[in-house]
Amino acid sequence: MTTNNTTDTTDTTIITALADSYKFSHSSQYPEMKSMFDYMESRGGKYPETVFVGLQYYIKKYLSNPITQSDVNKAARMAKAHGVPFDKKGWDYIVQDLNGVLPVKIRAVREGSVIPVKNVLITIESTDTEVPWIAGWLETLLMKVWYPVSVSTKSYYVKQMLSKYMCSEEQRAIAELKHKNSRK
Repeated sequence: MTTNNTTDTTDTTIITALADSYKFSHSSQYPEMKSMFDYMESRGGKYPETVFVGLQYYIKKYLSNPITQSDVNKAARMAKAHGVPFDKKGWDYIVQDLNGVLPVKIRAVREGSVIPVKNVLITIESTDTEVPWIAGWLETLLMKVWYPVSVSTKSYYVKQMLSKYMCSEEQRAIAELKHKNSRK
């Protein structure tokens, strides 16, 4: 899109343009590595547990479709506009040799789980030695899950607090039993 003689190089619908600018140069900064393993956890805060939700949305919205050469070209223009290097060779490899499928394994706790803080919620592992940096690249996107996690966690605790004042002792016991059974 052209506006006022400037080119908008950002496109929030493609994964190659969703990383933070500094991620563009990471592939050249890592030593000769063959794999990468990243993880996400709640380190603690106001609440002792975290309600994990939102990952499926991001996977379906951004990771369900293959990367295209057009995506790579847009990201290369974005990197140039930001003055950072871009691993075009690595992205071309993903498009041409891997048919645009990102070589990663993502594991996570079940959506809706209530997990004590200081436990892993998501792991991202690169599965191709040619582009091991891809796990770190995805970190920016997958960290967006913190917004729904934060909202659901706060809502969970607000609901618990309200139920103390709105339910009888018997109703609270039934609700607690249902909650414990849903966590299994």
